[in-house]
Amino acid sequence: MLSNIDKLHRIANKSERLIIGLMSGTSLDGLDIALCAITGNGPGTEIQLLHFETIAYTADFRSEVQTVFSKKQIDLEKLCMLNPWIALQHAAMINGCLRKWNINKEDVDLIASHGQTIYHAPQRRHQQNKFGNATFQIGDADHLAFATGIITISDFRQKNIAAGGEGAPLAVYGDYLLFGKKNTARVLLNVGGIANFTYLPAIDANEKLWCTDVGPGNGLMDAFVQLHFTSLNYDKDAAIAGTGTIHEALLIALKDDDFFKQPFPKTTGPELFNLQYLQKAMLQSGTNNLSAEDTLATLNKFTADTIASAIQLCVKNNQAVPVYVSGGGLHNPLLMQHLRELLPACDVRDITETGINPDAKEAVLFALLANECVGGNEQTFQGLSDEIPAVSMGKISFPD
Repeated sequence: MLSNIDKLHRIANKSERLIIGLMSGTSLDGLDIALCAITGNGPGTEIQLLHFETIAYTADFRSEVQTVFSKKQIDLEKLCMLNPWIALQHAAMINGCLRKWNINKEDVDLIASHGQTIYHAPQRRHQQNKFGNATFQIGDADHLAFATGIITISDFRQKNIAAGGEGAPLAVYGDYLLFGKKNTARVLLNVGGIANFTYLPAIDANEKLWCTDVGPGNGLMDAFVQLHFTSLNYDKDAAIAGTGTIHEALLIALKDDDFFKQPFPKTTGPELFNLQYLQKAMLQSGTNNLSAEDTLATLNKFTADTIASAIQLCVKNNQAVPVYVSGGGLHNPLLMQHLRELLPACDVRDITETGINPDAKEAVLFALLANECVGGNEQTFQGLSDEIPAVSMGKISFPD
């Protein structure tokens, strides 16, 4: 153990660290693997993305995870087995990338593993007073560290909850380090399975920093496509939604949920925004016989409307604040068109303009959290917002 502590101490004192960031989201489409060279810590952090790859999950992998994903009642034995199994699948993907990139594992300082979320339970959702906020990610970090031979930092969300947060979204920490500017306000919007954004006011402005989930991103649309177009995982280029017509009654019913009335910050997940949620809205609006194309067009607009409404609450007086988009939603041209129409005072942009790969952003952000875990200090996130706990996050697993 002493040798591991000594190694961690050397890593903490390095001026530059080589860190692999991992992200596996609620869309269950694949594992994002980002190899980052990170210099410094805190607001002076500099990062270079050296390599990035998304390894698509097999149908078998998705099927196994879906047996426990976002379900209140599951087979506990299956959960027990999946925890190490997912880690070993991820380790094999990492080892394959390192071989492909011709990188020795000895040269990599850390792995930052988000794990696979299988259930997110903020108290505002479960409403059981004796229990607080909770979230659960699997993919055991000890197995990952042992199978790769690399120190692994994982389970970032628990410290955020322990300190009073809801465990999500954590993007605010990395967004602040990468994008906070003295004279410029900006919005960092990520449209993954769930949509979330960070509002970064100009650092010298007397405004509040926000980071919040806002509702469904791609997840509800993807689930609908997978149910009705079984050969597809998602609506590529909005080819299906683009042929449909938005149904206003269904759209109104979809937006009729208490979640949208709750104040920021808030979190959500597929535990709420799922096919059962859609079915309820269709019953409420009398649209059960709506075509798949019209339903998908309406879901697309639902995602856009809820994102735009949330951003407008933060961007006061029609400020011309740029909105930088990342995540899978960036590749949906119909969604992007809706956002530009709904946010005319904002400049909705591809985050690529900032030098960040839009598909790699979340994996990069977890690499930054691991960097802060070993090389940061308690001052880094002080004073960001009363709702954003000023903590370092992550648990450390050694490879031996």
